[in-house]
Amino acid sequence: MAETYTATLDRIVDGETAVLLLEDDGETIEQLDVDVGQLPQDGQHEGAVFSVTVDGETLSEAAYLPDVTQSRKAAAQERLDRLSTKLSDRE
Repeated sequence: MAETYTATLDRIVDGETAVLLLEDDGETIEQLDVDVGQLPQDGQHEGAVFSVTVDGETLSEAAYLPDVTQSRKAAAQERLDRLSTKLSDRE
């Protein structure tokens, strides 16, 4: 039975294998390793977010979500900026 998840591209190993972290309700629930060629080319970078359909342990569809990717990147940068500001205030 096919299931749909949000997935984040954690890393690409040896230029061939994409390591996707599947999410459910914002929590990472599983890792799925796929051939990087199965992913849309514009999303073949670390941190890219996809909507994926998985049938068993096989990726059957992947759609790149550029807006979600950018939003998560911006949120992470804001957290880092806040942390670095708080650390510099301590000195």
